[in-house]
Amino acid sequence: MAGGSATKAVKKVLGKTFLRAMGWKPDGAAPEGGGYVLIAAPHTTNWDLPFTLALSFVYDVPIRWMGKHTLFDGPQGAFFKWLGGVPVVRTQRRNMVDQMVDLFDEREGLVLLVPSEGTRSRAPHWKSGFYHIARGADVPVVLGYLDYARKRGGFGPPVELTGDVEKDMDVIREFYADKLGKYPEKFGPVVLREELAAEAATPEPAPDPAADSGASRK
Repeated sequence: MAGGSATKAVKKVLGKTFLRAMGWKPDGAAPEGGGYVLIAAPHTTNWDLPFTLALSFVYDVPIRWMGKHTLFDGPQGAFFKWLGGVPVVRTQRRNMVDQMVDLFDEREGLVLLVPSEGTRSRAPHWKSGFYHIARGADVPVVLGYLDYARKRGGFGPPVELTGDVEKDMDVIREFYADKLGKYPEKFGPVVLREELAAEAATPEPAPDPAADSGASRK
């Protein structure tokens, strides 16, 4: 217990020191308790992870993030685990979503950071892993954010996913509409591939013959 409290205290000091040195401040409060998927956006620079970790230290939110298992080999492995890293193994039999869903069953109160964009460059759509993990584990999605324009970062409200992808994503789109990354031009549309596919599959409405004939008589 004492060791855990000391570690939390050290992390909080480190987080506050880093944010103060960079001119940033935490914004608002963190969600109570754990048991949710955390996404952090916009993601446009390598600086996003240090800011996210610093904020998690200040808020005392023990986030866990996924990393390839080889990243944790050797002496640096303990450090990455201290920062919240969770080694995962990609196999043909068990994909990443399944592994992360199982992790929620194994770890009560887990806060799992899942990259929604998958890249610092502008992407045509978000990765849908966070959505499927949250649905599979039956946990909400919390909207973490970094707003470089205001030098503020924090946690938005938890979103209880309904299974209606467009409806759920509308809530997420509205939240991130006024959040600016370090390089705003690299922040792509807040949309999932499934939404784009559904839109492409929707047939065009048939022309109205009456409207056409009426227009031609004018």
